[in-house]
Amino acid sequence: HCGPRAPPATMTIQYDRYYRYAEFTAILQQLVLAHPRLLSMESIGTSHEGRDIWVLTVTNQDTGAATDKPAYWVDANIHASELASGAAALYLIDMLTREYGQREDVTRCLDTRAFYVCPRINPDGAEWAMRDTPRIIRSSTRPYPYDEDAVDGLDMEDVDGDGRILSMRIPDPNGNWKCHPDQPRLMVAREPTEAGGKYYRILPEGRVRDYDGFMLKVNRDREGLDLNRNFPGQWRQEFEQMGAGPYPTSEPEVRAVVHFITHHTNITGGVTFHTWSGVLLRPFSGRSDDEMPAEDLWVYKAQGDKGTAITGYPAISTFHEFRYHPKDVTTGGFDWIYEHLGLYKWTVEIWCPMREAGITDYKFIDWFREHPVEDDLKLLAWSDNALQGKGHVAWYPFQHPQLGAIEIGGWDKIHAFRNPPLHLLEKEIARFPDWLLWNALTSPKLELVFARCESLGPDTWRIDVGVQNTGHLPSYVSKRALERKQSRGLIGEITLPEGATLVSGQLRTHAGELEGRAYKHTLVSFWTDNTPMADRAKLQWVVRATAGTTVQVVVRHEKAGTVRASVTLQ
Repeated sequence: HCGPRAPPATMTIQYDRYYRYAEFTAILQQLVLAHPRLLSMESIGTSHEGRDIWVLTVTNQDTGAATDKPAYWVDANIHASELASGAAALYLIDMLTREYGQREDVTRCLDTRAFYVCPRINPDGAEWAMRDTPRIIRSSTRPYPYDEDAVDGLDMEDVDGDGRILSMRIPDPNGNWKCHPDQPRLMVAREPTEAGGKYYRILPEGRVRDYDGFMLKVNRDREGLDLNRNFPGQWRQEFEQMGAGPYPTSEPEVRAVVHFITHHTNITGGVTFHTWSGVLLRPFSGRSDDEMPAEDLWVYKAQGDKGTAITGYPAISTFHEFRYHPKDVTTGGFDWIYEHLGLYKWTVEIWCPMREAGITDYKFIDWFREHPVEDDLKLLAWSDNALQGKGHVAWYPFQHPQLGAIEIGGWDKIHAFRNPPLHLLEKEIARFPDWLLWNALTSPKLELVFARCESLGPDTWRIDVGVQNTGHLPSYVSKRALERKQSRGLIGEITLPEGATLVSGQLRTHAGELEGRAYKHTLVSFWTDNTPMADRAKLQWVVRATAGTTVQVVVRHEKAGTVRASVTLQ
């Protein structure tokens, strides 16, 4: 905990800009000072460059510690330039604190649950993306797999120093691109059998090393890590998946997150914010739905349907509908929390300029490989109108230090695609808090129904404690969690004062799992519910003690929470 000594009189967070690390940290600190009963803040580790990785705990501390409540994880900005993701996490914290005491569902959630929010997993990469002369990399700033510069080829960078990284076009009779006949600033693909026109070769903006005048390659960034391939779930080596790192959790940012989550066993699910595609992605990423327990798939589809209803984003399977190549899969990502721990996990890909432009037949990743020219025209018209032309830059001449006379221009992907334009940012990120709130409120929730005693004779008492799960999900959260033995089950403990003895029962007793309201059939189903009280458990002890003695009982479940009772023998 650190920061200013007194909260500001008023605090307004601007969502038409992105905040660099120092200012972002100060905002988080000020939020904590402004809402001391709802927020706390800790560093869970440091990044490659030594910056603290902050996690904020959001709960009503007056109703109990966060660790005694079911919790929901939210993170963002694991990829360097996906800055809108961090804004979305900040917006969630801001909304929860503003609406507590004003909205019933927000108040109920923070009274009975907790959020753990890590708004910027990768502070180093985000700093590089927000520099005056930006450096856009995939993720971590650590050199990988080799700490050396390329000896030849093109390094992507802002070669003309205007703060943008665009494209370079070079006239070439064998080029793949040509000007659109009606919109000559728009480059479109040459027809397969076309000849005789004016064609161009398109390269990323950047500098060229050791150019021989004929051949060049585009260099992979020296900082080749992808932190979202470094998690333990189905991790694969570099030869199978670029950027995965030398071993699972080799990177300090990922290791900090994995350590925090595995040591906070009250977490029941989570969302990781990314950009862009305007879609809600669920596991699996590396295997078919056929390998998922049916009950878990039912829950995922219900969560996805609710997410679509609230956010407007389609909810899809990563494996079946969001592959970068039909013959390849992505693994080693944050799916880890479902793969290993059985926690329901979603990836939110913020922002879809295609839908903004009125492109309705949008097939996610497939669209980037191939789409009709009409879609490009729609995007260009949208950029001209909604972005005042800033999304697409008209080609302008530039004397390149290695290539000579070229032109620079084309799509400013950082401005139009990778993140929402700043004037549209708040509208876009405001879609998500209600869905995250809904997901958190579906978690299992242990509640005390009764704690009572009955005299069995002189100084002998039977103590009965009844509890139930009032949440939608079962106490074990998912069938995969059961398969992976990730739930210890319900535990009841009785503490006896000096002079009291236990006649029957155990000081610590295991009472199994509690079902929730999930997986129930309809009332016209021909299956009978044979366990209608499976959400309840009764624990019993027989104690020998004098009348008036008080014993303490604690019943806890790592996922569903903790309840306590004092029972006076009388």
